[in-house]
Amino acid sequence: MDPAFRRDDDVARGENSTQHERTTAKGNATMPDITPNALKQFGANAIQIVERVGLLIVLAATIVAATQEIAAMVRNGQVAVTDLLLLFIYLEVVTMSAVYWRVGRLPVRMPLYIAMVALARHMTLDTQNSEPITILAQAAAILLLGAAVLTVRYGHVRFPYTDEGEGEAKRLS
Repeated sequence: MDPAFRRDDDVARGENSTQHERTTAKGNATMPDITPNALKQFGANAIQIVERVGLLIVLAATIVAATQEIAAMVRNGQVAVTDLLLLFIYLEVVTMSAVYWRVGRLPVRMPLYIAMVALARHMTLDTQNSEPITILAQAAAILLLGAAVLTVRYGHVRFPYTDEGEGEAKRLS
């Protein structure tokens, strides 16, 4: 018999009773108590579903954008360096989505790589119309992003850390 819908006489006899159940106002069925762990598990599951749906939307939009870019290259009959850089950005977004789907977290380095390629693409597109100081600032920004990647990488190797959420996830399982 399902413990959530037992009659009171079953509870009175002590059959299949647990300490997390209570009698409803009518007194003819029992309902499980909502425990803090059950609520945390529900919240974690709901957040995971929202994350997965959002990730699928990002992935689908990236695939559509890449397909449109490839169609434009075919229509124009030529492939420019900026087109390749844009396709590389799309590929990085797909890779980032795959890593997030597999591991459940996002390495900080991946958005930094995307930012570096995006700045390089922007520099390639607008070099002829840009002031020298603007080009120098963009190059410095790419250099700073590269230094940030190295710093993050060094920090992960030199000062490894454990994810504080791992213990919580194991406890809820």
